[in-house]
Amino acid sequence: MPPSEDAQLLLRIVQRHLRALEFGLDERFPVEDWDFTAQQAVEKLLKCWIVLADEEPPRSHGLSELASQTKRAVPKILLDLQPFAVEARYRDGDFPLPAERSTILEEIQQLMEAFQAAIDGNEEIRE
Repeated sequence: MPPSEDAQLLLRIVQRHLRALEFGLDERFPVEDWDFTAQQAVEKLLKCWIVLADEEPPRSHGLSELASQTKRAVPKILLDLQPFAVEARYRDGDFPLPAERSTILEEIQQLMEAFQAAIDGNEEIRE
């Protein structure tokens, strides 16, 4: 299967995460679930970039590590979702979001649009 098809499979998961995040903009939606889903969407988007470059993504939740491998600029507020991969799920404590939910969602959507443009051949895979 070509890298673009593998990346499209991951992208469909990201799209599912984004739908959940949109429903979760209601403040009654548990922040613990929203923040984990946001982190997962960013992680999978970064892995999409890696797969599209015909590389094997590492088995890692590390957003900075993944962003480094993609050689793409990733907004700090998205990288700051890192604690929600594991720590916030398994430890009690206050884990505030790095920005408002709507702002984080917009940043994830912009990253996804850039990726979709790359798949469509509208920009270089590696900047």
